[in-house]
Amino acid sequence: MKLTPDKKLVGSRFGRALHTYRKSALMQRIMAEELVSMIGRLGVSDHIDRVLEFGSGSAILTSLLLERFSVGTYYANDLVDESRDFVLHAALERPVGEMVFLRGDIESVDPMPGTLDLVVSNATVQWLHHLESFFDSMADSIRPGGVLAFSTFSTGNMKEIAQLGGPSLCYRTPAEIALLAQRRFDVVCIGDEERRQEFASPEAVLRHIRETGVNGLSRQPWTRTHYQEFLRQYRASFSTGSGVYLTYHPVYCCFRRKNG
Repeated sequence: MKLTPDKKLVGSRFGRALHTYRKSALMQRIMAEELVSMIGRLGVSDHIDRVLEFGSGSAILTSLLLERFSVGTYYANDLVDESRDFVLHAALERPVGEMVFLRGDIESVDPMPGTLDLVVSNATVQWLHHLESFFDSMADSIRPGGVLAFSTFSTGNMKEIAQLGGPSLCYRTPAEIALLAQRRFDVVCIGDEERRQEFASPEAVLRHIRETGVNGLSRQPWTRTHYQEFLRQYRASFSTGSGVYLTYHPVYCCFRRKNG
C-alpha cells in the first residue's frame, strides 16, 4: 500500500522517537558514515563556510560531519523543534562558528539561507512530496559549484512490510533521482546497495520501526487479530533460522550545482 506521507504525522512520530533513534537507527548511522566519506572523497576543503543540513533529527550526521570538517555557519533544519537540542549538543566543542536551527518542513522553509557551499541530508529525502521542486529550491540556495549530498532509500526498501500489506512510501530509483536533478545539477556520483538487518523476532522488527520513527505513514491502529497474523506471516516468510530479517535499500547521491 503506497502512501504519500502526512508531514504532521511524520513529525509527531519522529518527535516521539528522538531519544531512541540513535540507539536503534543502526542502518541510518551506516548511511551517515558513508555520506561523510563520500563528501570527503570529493576533495572538499577541511573548512566549509556555509552548510545546511535538513532532517537533522538526533544529529547523527551533524556529529559525524563536524568531526570531519570545520564549518563557519551551520544551518540545521528539522520538522521537530526538539532536534535543536541535539544539534546544539553536537556542536559543543566542535569547530563551528555559528549554529542556526531552522524549524519546519524543508519544502516550505522561507526564507532559505543562500550562497550555501554544502547541503546535506541523511535518510530524509524519501519523505518529500515534490522532489523536482526540491531540487530547484536547493539550486537557488546553493552557490554555483556548491554540493548537494544526501542519502535516501530506493524501491524495495523494507519490502517485507509491504509484502505483508503494510504501508510503504513511493520510493524512487537512483536513475529517477538523477533525472530529476540533472536540470540544475551535475551528477558527481550516485550509488545504491541492499542490506539485510537481522532481528530476534517480528516483534523486534516492529519495535525497531517505532523507535526510529519510520512508522509515520498510517494513523490506522491494528486490531489484535491483525497484529498476531502479521507476526505469524513475518516469521513464516522472512526467517533466518535464528530470527528474522528486514531489508534496507539505501541510495547515496552527490550533485554539484551547475554554473548556469
